[in-house]
Amino acid sequence: MNTNSFQVKGMAITIVSALLAIYASEKNPDFLIISIFPIFLFWFLDAYYLTQERKFRGMYNDLLKENIHNLKPFEMRPDLYKKGKYSFWSVLFSKTIWTIYLTISVIIVLIYLYLKIKKNG
Repeated sequence: MNTNSFQVKGMAITIVSALLAIYASEKNPDFLIISIFPIFLFWFLDAYYLTQERKFRGMYNDLLKENIHNLKPFEMRPDLYKKGKYSFWSVLFSKTIWTIYLTISVIIVLIYLYLKIKKNG
């Protein structure tokens, strides 16, 4: 799952770079705003993968402690882990996820606003 997270981050940066290259050739600032949508899509996808990884790690740790709700060996029940650090929203706003996606988004929005101000003023 960790490899998936790394690949998702790589794909997000690649797509944003491609849209920035299109902006550079077309000089249309709308391509900057369009690049925000894939960033949020990949942010959610990355959080989903890391949520699944946390759930499976939690199952593994609980199985080692023999402390899980009568879970039999080799029985996979990630649905038992829904709250706290295993929730999707907790992972979505964890510092390993939001820092990269929010930083990219803010930089793109600032560039877009700068170009709009420069064009109008």
